[in-house]
Amino acid sequence: MIKRDMARQLVKLAGFFPVVTVLGPRQSGKTTLVKSVFPNHTYLNMEDADTRTLAVQDYKAFFKTYPGPLILDEIQRAPGILSAIQVLVDENREAGKYILTGSHQPLLHAGVTQSLAGRTAVLQLLPLSIAELSDAGMVLDRDEYPVRGFLPATYAHGIPSTDLYRSYYATYVERDVRQIFNIEKQGAFELFLKLLAGRVGQLINLNSMAGETGVSQPTLASWLSVLEASYIVFRLQPYFTNFGKRQLKTPKLYFSEPGLASWLLGIVTPEQAARDPLFGGLFENMVVIEALKARLNAGETPELYYYRSKDGLEIDLILNKARHMLPIEIKASRTFSTELARNLQTFQKHTNAAYTPAVIYAGDVESTVNGVSYVNFRNTAEIIGVSRHS
Repeated sequence: MIKRDMARQLVKLAGFFPVVTVLGPRQSGKTTLVKSVFPNHTYLNMEDADTRTLAVQDYKAFFKTYPGPLILDEIQRAPGILSAIQVLVDENREAGKYILTGSHQPLLHAGVTQSLAGRTAVLQLLPLSIAELSDAGMVLDRDEYPVRGFLPATYAHGIPSTDLYRSYYATYVERDVRQIFNIEKQGAFELFLKLLAGRVGQLINLNSMAGETGVSQPTLASWLSVLEASYIVFRLQPYFTNFGKRQLKTPKLYFSEPGLASWLLGIVTPEQAARDPLFGGLFENMVVIEALKARLNAGETPELYYYRSKDGLEIDLILNKARHMLPIEIKASRTFSTELARNLQTFQKHTNAAYTPAVIYAGDVESTVNGVSYVNFRNTAEIIGVSRHS
Protein backbone atom coordinates (compact mmCIF):
# COMPACT_ATOMS: atom_id res chain seq x y z
CA MET A 1 0.00 0.00 0.00
CA ILE A 2 1.26 3.46 -0.88
CA LYS A 3 1.41 5.62 2.23
CA ARG A 4 -1.05 8.49 2.04
CA ASP A 5 -0.13 11.92 3.35
CA MET A 6 -3.60 12.40 4.80
CA ALA A 7 -3.13 9.56 7.32
CA ARG A 8 -1.43 11.84 9.82
CA GLN A 9 -4.22 14.42 9.69
CA LEU A 10 -6.85 11.69 9.92
CA VAL A 11 -5.36 10.32 13.14
CA LYS A 12 -5.08 13.81 14.59
CA LEU A 13 -8.69 14.77 13.92
CA ALA A 14 -10.04 11.44 15.16
CA GLY A 15 -8.49 12.31 18.50
CA PHE A 16 -10.69 15.39 18.77
CA PHE A 17 -13.95 14.74 16.90
CA PRO A 18 -16.48 11.94 17.43
CA VAL A 19 -16.98 11.76 13.66
CA VAL A 20 -14.47 12.19 10.86
CA THR A 21 -15.84 12.34 7.32
CA VAL A 22 -13.55 11.64 4.36
CA LEU A 23 -15.05 12.86 1.09
CA GLY A 24 -13.67 12.57 -2.40
CA PRO A 25 -14.11 11.04 -5.82
CA ARG A 26 -14.73 7.35 -6.25
CA GLN A 27 -11.59 5.20 -6.48
CA SER A 28 -9.40 7.83 -4.82
CA GLY A 29 -8.39 5.44 -2.03
CA LYS A 30 -10.75 6.50 0.75
CA THR A 31 -11.64 2.96 1.86
CA THR A 32 -8.05 1.73 1.84
CA LEU A 33 -6.94 4.77 3.83
CA VAL A 34 -9.51 4.60 6.62
CA LYS A 35 -9.24 0.81 6.98
CA SER A 36 -5.46 1.05 7.33
CA VAL A 37 -5.60 3.92 9.83
CA PHE A 38 -8.40 2.36 11.92
CA PRO A 39 -7.88 -1.43 11.75
CA ASN A 40 -9.89 -2.02 14.94
CA HIS A 41 -13.04 -0.31 13.66
CA THR A 42 -15.85 -2.49 12.31
CA TYR A 43 -16.09 -1.87 8.57
CA LEU A 44 -19.52 -1.59 6.89
CA ASN A 45 -20.17 -0.69 3.26
CA MET A 46 -23.44 1.07 2.51
CA GLU A 47 -23.29 -0.20 -1.06
CA ASP A 48 -24.30 -3.57 0.42
CA ALA A 49 -28.09 -3.79 0.08
CA ASP A 50 -28.73 -5.70 3.32
CA THR A 51 -26.57 -3.37 5.39
CA ARG A 52 -28.14 -0.30 3.82
CA THR A 53 -31.69 -1.58 4.33
CA LEU A 54 -31.14 -2.24 8.03
CA ALA A 55 -29.49 1.16 8.52
CA VAL A 56 -32.27 3.05 6.74
CA GLN A 57 -35.32 1.15 8.01
CA ASP A 58 -34.30 0.44 11.61
CA TYR A 59 -31.31 2.47 12.70
CA LYS A 60 -31.79 1.49 16.36
CA ALA A 61 -31.39 -2.18 15.49
CA PHE A 62 -28.49 -1.27 13.20
CA PHE A 63 -26.49 0.49 15.92
CA LYS A 64 -27.40 -2.17 18.48
CA THR A 65 -25.96 -4.79 16.12
CA TYR A 66 -22.94 -2.61 15.37
CA PRO A 67 -22.23 -0.52 18.49
CA GLY A 68 -18.90 0.74 17.16
CA PRO A 69 -16.40 2.06 16.65
CA LEU A 70 -17.44 1.99 13.00
CA ILE A 71 -16.24 2.77 9.52
CA LEU A 72 -19.30 3.52 7.40
CA ASP A 73 -18.23 3.49 3.77
CA GLU A 74 -20.10 5.14 0.87
CA ILE A 75 -22.39 6.95 3.30
CA GLN A 76 -24.05 8.83 0.44
CA ARG A 77 -26.03 5.65 -0.20
CA ALA A 78 -27.79 6.08 3.17
CA PRO A 79 -27.69 9.81 4.01
CA GLY A 80 -30.65 9.48 6.40
CA ILE A 81 -28.46 7.65 8.91
CA LEU A 82 -26.58 10.89 9.62
CA SER A 83 -29.41 12.12 11.85
CA ALA A 84 -29.15 8.93 13.92
CA ILE A 85 -25.40 9.43 14.29
CA GLN A 86 -26.08 12.97 15.49
CA VAL A 87 -28.30 11.62 18.29
CA LEU A 88 -25.74 9.00 19.31
CA VAL A 89 -22.88 11.48 19.29
CA ASP A 90 -24.83 13.94 21.44
CA GLU A 91 -25.37 11.15 23.98
CA ASN A 92 -21.75 9.98 23.97
CA ARG A 93 -19.09 12.16 22.40
CA GLU A 94 -16.40 9.47 22.13
CA ALA A 95 -13.58 10.70 19.92
CA GLY A 96 -13.09 8.86 16.65
CA LYS A 97 -16.03 6.51 17.06
CA TYR A 98 -17.49 7.02 13.57
CA ILE A 99 -15.40 7.29 10.42
CA LEU A 100 -17.50 8.10 7.36
CA THR A 101 -16.52 8.09 3.70
CA GLY A 102 -18.50 9.19 0.70
CA SER A 103 -18.53 10.68 -2.76
CA HIS A 104 -19.27 14.35 -2.43
CA GLN A 105 -22.78 14.73 -3.77
CA PRO A 106 -25.19 17.57 -2.92
CA LEU A 107 -27.46 15.53 -0.61
CA LEU A 108 -24.51 14.07 1.27
CA HIS A 109 -22.87 17.46 1.71
CA ALA A 110 -26.10 18.94 3.02
CA GLY A 111 -26.53 16.06 5.45
CA VAL A 112 -23.01 16.30 6.79
CA THR A 113 -23.04 20.07 7.20
CA GLN A 114 -26.51 20.16 8.78
CA SER A 115 -26.85 16.97 10.83
CA LEU A 116 -23.23 16.74 11.96
CA ALA A 117 -22.31 20.40 12.24
CA GLY A 118 -19.83 20.79 15.10
CA ARG A 119 -19.58 17.01 15.46
CA THR A 120 -17.48 16.03 12.47
CA ALA A 121 -14.21 17.03 10.91
CA VAL A 122 -14.27 16.88 7.12
CA LEU A 123 -11.33 15.88 4.94
CA GLN A 124 -11.19 15.63 1.17
CA LEU A 125 -9.08 12.89 -0.42
CA LEU A 126 -8.11 13.06 -4.08
CA PRO A 127 -6.23 10.29 -5.91
CA LEU A 128 -2.51 9.70 -5.40
CA SER A 129 -0.15 12.64 -5.58
CA ILE A 130 3.19 12.81 -7.36
CA ALA A 131 4.79 13.28 -3.94
CA GLU A 132 3.18 10.10 -2.57
CA LEU A 133 4.23 8.12 -5.62
CA SER A 134 7.78 9.45 -5.35
CA ASP A 135 7.96 8.40 -1.70
CA ALA A 136 6.97 4.89 -2.81
CA GLY A 137 9.79 4.84 -5.38
CA MET A 138 7.47 5.37 -8.36
CA VAL A 139 9.05 8.24 -10.25
CA LEU A 140 7.70 8.65 -13.77
CA ASP A 141 8.73 10.80 -16.69
CA ARG A 142 6.96 14.09 -17.34
CA ASP A 143 4.99 12.64 -20.25
CA GLU A 144 3.87 9.51 -18.37
CA TYR A 145 2.01 11.15 -15.48
CA PRO A 146 -0.86 12.74 -17.46
CA VAL A 147 -1.51 9.46 -19.32
CA ARG A 148 -1.15 6.94 -16.53
CA GLY A 149 -2.92 9.23 -14.09
CA PHE A 150 -3.17 8.90 -10.34
CA LEU A 151 -5.94 6.42 -9.52
CA PRO A 152 -4.55 3.93 -6.97
CA ALA A 153 -5.87 0.93 -8.94
CA THR A 154 -3.42 1.46 -11.77
CA TYR A 155 -0.48 1.23 -9.36
CA ALA A 156 -1.86 -1.41 -6.99
CA HIS A 157 -3.17 -3.78 -9.67
CA GLY A 158 -1.34 -2.73 -12.81
CA ILE A 159 -4.54 -2.02 -14.72
CA PRO A 160 -3.72 -0.37 -18.07
CA SER A 161 -4.83 3.24 -17.98
CA THR A 162 -6.99 2.93 -21.11
CA ASP A 163 -8.98 0.08 -19.59
CA LEU A 164 -9.14 1.76 -16.19
CA TYR A 165 -10.54 5.07 -17.44
CA ARG A 166 -13.02 3.42 -19.76
CA SER A 167 -14.41 1.51 -16.78
CA TYR A 168 -14.12 4.52 -14.47
CA TYR A 169 -16.12 6.68 -16.84
CA ALA A 170 -18.87 4.12 -17.43
CA THR A 171 -19.15 3.00 -13.81
CA TYR A 172 -18.69 6.18 -11.83
CA VAL A 173 -18.91 9.33 -13.92
CA GLU A 174 -22.08 8.35 -15.75
CA ARG A 175 -23.68 6.65 -12.75
CA ASP A 176 -23.07 9.42 -10.26
CA VAL A 177 -24.37 12.06 -12.64
CA ARG A 178 -27.41 9.98 -13.54
CA GLN A 179 -28.28 9.58 -9.86
CA ILE A 180 -28.77 13.32 -9.71
CA PHE A 181 -29.98 14.16 -13.20
CA ASN A 182 -32.02 12.23 -15.69
CA ILE A 183 -29.82 13.12 -18.64
CA GLU A 184 -31.79 12.54 -21.81
CA LYS A 185 -29.10 13.75 -24.20
CA GLN A 186 -26.36 11.27 -23.33
CA GLY A 187 -24.41 12.04 -26.49
CA ALA A 188 -24.43 15.75 -25.69
CA PHE A 189 -23.21 15.04 -22.16
CA GLU A 190 -20.30 12.95 -23.49
CA LEU A 191 -19.41 15.72 -25.93
CA PHE A 192 -19.57 18.27 -23.11
CA LEU A 193 -17.06 16.25 -21.07
CA LYS A 194 -14.69 16.02 -24.03
CA LEU A 195 -15.01 19.75 -24.64
CA LEU A 196 -14.13 20.38 -21.00
CA ALA A 197 -11.09 18.12 -21.31
CA GLY A 198 -9.95 20.08 -24.33
CA ARG A 199 -10.21 23.30 -22.34
CA VAL A 200 -8.26 22.45 -19.18
CA GLY A 201 -6.49 25.50 -17.87
CA GLN A 202 -8.79 27.84 -19.80
CA LEU A 203 -11.58 30.17 -18.77
CA ILE A 204 -14.96 28.44 -18.74
CA ASN A 205 -17.14 29.62 -21.63
CA LEU A 206 -20.50 27.88 -21.42
CA ASN A 207 -21.96 30.06 -24.16
CA SER A 208 -19.50 28.63 -26.65
CA MET A 209 -20.07 25.06 -25.50
CA ALA A 210 -23.85 25.50 -25.63
CA GLY A 211 -23.53 26.17 -29.34
CA GLU A 212 -21.29 23.13 -29.87
CA THR A 213 -23.41 20.70 -27.85
CA GLY A 214 -26.87 21.97 -28.72
CA VAL A 215 -27.70 22.17 -25.01
CA SER A 216 -28.74 25.36 -23.23
CA GLN A 217 -26.27 27.26 -21.07
CA PRO A 218 -28.33 26.76 -17.86
CA THR A 219 -28.34 22.99 -18.44
CA LEU A 220 -24.58 22.95 -19.04
CA ALA A 221 -24.13 24.99 -15.85
CA SER A 222 -26.11 22.42 -13.88
CA TRP A 223 -24.09 19.57 -15.41
CA LEU A 224 -20.87 21.37 -14.50
CA SER A 225 -22.02 21.87 -10.91
CA VAL A 226 -22.70 18.14 -10.55
CA LEU A 227 -19.33 17.26 -12.05
CA GLU A 228 -17.68 19.57 -9.54
CA ALA A 229 -19.73 18.21 -6.62
CA SER A 230 -18.69 14.68 -7.60
CA TYR A 231 -15.01 15.72 -7.77
CA ILE A 232 -14.74 15.12 -11.50
CA VAL A 233 -13.73 18.71 -12.23
CA PHE A 234 -12.25 21.55 -10.18
CA ARG A 235 -12.90 25.23 -10.78
CA LEU A 236 -10.00 27.54 -9.95
CA GLN A 237 -11.37 30.93 -8.97
CA PRO A 238 -9.72 34.27 -9.84
CA TYR A 239 -7.77 36.18 -7.22
CA PHE A 240 -9.14 39.64 -6.46
CA THR A 241 -6.77 42.41 -5.53
CA ASN A 242 -7.04 46.13 -5.03
CA PHE A 243 -4.19 47.30 -7.19
CA GLY A 244 -5.92 49.17 -9.94
CA LYS A 245 -6.73 47.14 -13.02
CA ARG A 246 -10.00 45.26 -13.35
CA GLN A 247 -9.69 41.46 -13.30
CA LEU A 248 -11.74 38.81 -15.04
CA LYS A 249 -14.21 36.99 -12.80
CA THR A 250 -14.57 33.72 -14.73
CA PRO A 251 -13.06 30.58 -13.15
CA LYS A 252 -10.63 28.27 -14.95
CA LEU A 253 -11.37 24.58 -15.25
CA TYR A 254 -9.27 21.52 -14.41
CA PHE A 255 -9.93 17.80 -14.03
CA SER A 256 -9.38 16.39 -10.55
CA GLU A 257 -7.98 13.26 -12.20
CA PRO A 258 -5.63 14.38 -15.01
CA GLY A 259 -5.58 10.89 -16.51
CA LEU A 260 -9.31 11.07 -17.15
CA ALA A 261 -8.87 14.29 -19.14
CA SER A 262 -6.17 12.65 -21.28
CA TRP A 263 -8.36 9.60 -21.89
CA LEU A 264 -11.33 11.74 -22.91
CA LEU A 265 -9.06 13.42 -25.47
CA GLY A 266 -7.90 10.07 -26.83
CA ILE A 267 -4.36 10.55 -25.53
CA VAL A 268 -3.25 7.08 -24.42
CA THR A 269 0.58 6.99 -24.67
CA PRO A 270 3.35 9.23 -23.31
CA GLU A 271 4.67 9.74 -26.85
CA GLN A 272 1.27 10.92 -28.00
CA ALA A 273 0.98 13.23 -24.99
CA ALA A 274 4.35 14.88 -25.67
CA ARG A 275 3.36 15.69 -29.27
CA ASP A 276 -0.16 16.86 -28.53
CA PRO A 277 -0.78 20.62 -28.81
CA LEU A 278 -2.87 20.42 -25.62
CA PHE A 279 0.00 19.00 -23.55
CA GLY A 280 0.79 22.36 -21.96
CA GLY A 281 -2.74 22.53 -20.56
CA LEU A 282 -2.61 18.94 -19.34
CA PHE A 283 0.71 19.61 -17.61
CA GLU A 284 -0.72 22.72 -15.98
CA ASN A 285 -3.77 20.71 -14.91
CA MET A 286 -1.50 18.15 -13.27
CA VAL A 287 0.49 20.74 -11.30
CA VAL A 288 -2.57 22.69 -10.15
CA ILE A 289 -4.16 19.48 -8.84
CA GLU A 290 -0.87 18.49 -7.19
CA ALA A 291 -0.98 21.80 -5.31
CA LEU A 292 -4.62 21.18 -4.41
CA LYS A 293 -3.78 17.69 -3.10
CA ALA A 294 -0.97 19.08 -0.96
CA ARG A 295 -3.36 21.52 0.70
CA LEU A 296 -6.20 19.03 1.20
CA ASN A 297 -3.95 16.24 2.48
CA ALA A 298 -2.69 18.59 5.18
CA GLY A 299 -6.26 19.47 6.18
CA GLU A 300 -5.91 23.01 4.88
CA THR A 301 -8.44 25.00 2.86
CA PRO A 302 -7.11 25.21 -0.71
CA GLU A 303 -6.72 29.02 -0.94
CA LEU A 304 -5.60 28.53 -4.56
CA TYR A 305 -6.44 31.03 -7.29
CA TYR A 306 -5.26 32.36 -10.64
CA TYR A 307 -4.80 35.96 -11.78
CA ARG A 308 -5.56 37.49 -15.15
CA SER A 309 -5.94 41.20 -15.79
CA LYS A 310 -8.02 42.85 -18.50
CA ASP A 311 -4.82 43.73 -20.35
CA GLY A 312 -3.78 40.07 -20.53
CA LEU A 313 -1.28 39.63 -17.70
CA GLU A 314 -1.78 36.12 -16.33
CA ILE A 315 -0.37 34.19 -13.39
CA ASP A 316 -1.22 30.50 -13.51
CA LEU A 317 -1.53 29.91 -9.78
CA ILE A 318 -1.61 32.02 -6.64
CA LEU A 319 -1.53 30.64 -3.12
CA ASN A 320 -3.06 32.98 -0.58
CA LYS A 321 -1.05 32.62 2.62
CA ALA A 322 -2.17 34.79 5.52
CA ARG A 323 -3.44 37.46 3.11
CA HIS A 324 -0.15 37.49 1.20
CA MET A 325 0.35 36.09 -2.28
CA LEU A 326 2.67 33.38 -3.54
CA PRO A 327 2.53 33.70 -7.35
CA ILE A 328 3.44 30.63 -9.41
CA GLU A 329 3.95 30.12 -13.14
CA ILE A 330 3.60 26.60 -14.56
CA LYS A 331 5.60 25.58 -17.64
CA ALA A 332 5.91 22.18 -19.30
CA SER A 333 9.40 23.07 -20.59
CA ARG A 334 12.30 20.81 -19.63
CA THR A 335 14.79 23.61 -20.34
CA PHE A 336 15.76 26.21 -17.74
CA SER A 337 15.33 29.80 -18.87
CA THR A 338 14.74 33.06 -17.02
CA GLU A 339 12.20 33.86 -19.76
CA LEU A 340 9.86 31.43 -17.99
CA ALA A 341 9.47 34.06 -15.26
CA ARG A 342 8.57 37.01 -17.48
CA ASN A 343 4.96 37.24 -16.27
CA LEU A 344 6.03 36.88 -12.66
CA GLN A 345 8.44 39.77 -12.94
CA THR A 346 5.75 41.97 -14.51
CA PHE A 347 3.31 40.93 -11.82
CA GLN A 348 5.81 41.82 -9.09
CA LYS A 349 5.99 45.38 -10.36
CA HIS A 350 2.26 45.80 -9.75
CA THR A 351 2.05 44.33 -6.27
CA ASN A 352 4.14 43.50 -3.24
CA ALA A 353 3.77 39.74 -3.05
CA ALA A 354 5.24 38.76 0.29
CA TYR A 355 6.73 35.46 -0.91
CA THR A 356 9.39 34.59 -3.46
CA PRO A 357 7.58 33.84 -6.72
CA ALA A 358 8.16 30.45 -8.29
CA VAL A 359 8.29 28.79 -11.67
CA ILE A 360 7.24 25.14 -11.56
CA TYR A 361 8.54 23.42 -14.68
CA ALA A 362 9.77 20.07 -15.99
CA GLY A 363 13.50 20.78 -15.83
CA ASP A 364 15.98 19.42 -13.31
CA VAL A 365 17.76 22.70 -12.54
CA GLU A 366 16.42 24.06 -9.25
CA SER A 367 17.70 27.46 -8.27
CA THR A 368 16.72 30.99 -7.28
CA VAL A 369 17.58 33.60 -9.89
CA ASN A 370 16.67 37.29 -9.71
CA GLY A 371 14.30 36.63 -6.83
CA VAL A 372 12.43 33.79 -8.58
CA SER A 373 12.59 30.15 -7.53
CA TYR A 374 12.72 27.50 -10.26
CA VAL A 375 11.40 24.16 -9.05
CA ASN A 376 10.81 20.76 -10.64
CA PHE A 377 7.12 19.83 -10.77
CA ARG A 378 7.67 16.79 -8.54
CA ASN A 379 8.41 19.22 -5.69
CA THR A 380 5.19 21.22 -5.98
CA ALA A 381 4.16 20.37 -2.41
CA GLU A 382 7.35 21.97 -1.08
CA ILE A 383 6.63 25.22 -2.91
CA ILE A 384 3.08 25.20 -1.55
CA GLY A 385 4.69 25.12 1.89
CA VAL A 386 3.02 22.02 3.26
CA SER A 387 5.01 19.89 5.69
CA ARG A 388 4.50 16.26 4.68
CA HIS A 389 6.67 14.30 7.12
CA SER A 390 6.93 16.23 10.39
